[in-house]
Amino acid sequence: MTDTVRLWLVERTYDDRNLITLVYATPDGERMLQKEIAATMMHQRGSAATAAIDVDPDRVSDTPDDETRERYQTEAERMAESYDPDEEV
Repeated sequence: MTDTVRLWLVERTYDDRNLITLVYATPDGERMLQKEIAATMMHQRGSAATAAIDVDPDRVSDTPDDETRERYQTEAERMAESYDPDEEV
């Protein structure tokens, strides 16, 4: 079994191409994963994003700058305090 890293949802944006961008980050804001999902796919699955995901560490990248890192840390901590990892948000 491989080790995974838990990431918390820290950002969700929608664009004019009908894409939803989800950004998940580690609780310290240091590492992140960005996922793009077509809004229609998300609605067809009948599910929202979950508060946290567990992923292979190889899929996670460094957060680009200090300001973003601090924002992601604050939001990840808030999500972890407010939601169970598998809870839809």
